[in-house]
Amino acid sequence: MTREEKVNVIQDLTAQLAESSTIYLTDISGLNAEKTSALRRACYKANIRLAVVKNTMLAKAMEASEKDFGELPEVLKGSTSVMFSETGNAPAKLIKNFRKKADKPVLKGAYIAEAIYIGDDQLNTLESIKSKEEMVGEIIGLLQSPAKNVISGLKSGGGKLAGILKTLSEK
Repeated sequence: MTREEKVNVIQDLTAQLAESSTIYLTDISGLNAEKTSALRRACYKANIRLAVVKNTMLAKAMEASEKDFGELPEVLKGSTSVMFSETGNAPAKLIKNFRKKADKPVLKGAYIAEAIYIGDDQLNTLESIKSKEEMVGEIIGLLQSPAKNVISGLKSGGGKLAGILKTLSEK
């Protein structure tokens, strides 16, 4: 690879890092061609971009980026693949689901909306992060709950009052 090609790859990686708020670094070494292809298909279906990158180029792209990746450049050892996603928990769910059939991919680290997670033991934490859509749904549900309680209280109160009036009128 020529120096110009390397510079272009680093610039492309820097642009991808800048536009993504969710970045997972994983190790997929040891997967055979069939399993790697299955992982790529699963990523495509989940709207996750998967790229295998050279550690030095990714480290230079992280350094050139305006984001603070903290300790993530330190985990760039061995084979590294990068997962870019719009949803914070989608790659974690995909990794856990894919691990039911294989022992890889192994999570090296993740960058999600300025938060940094290091190590494979963070996978459960990452999986429990709620997506924007899930959070909006929960907030709407919480906002509707008091209104539903007031309406049901008024309905039941009206029924009790009608029952009392009916009982009094019969006497």
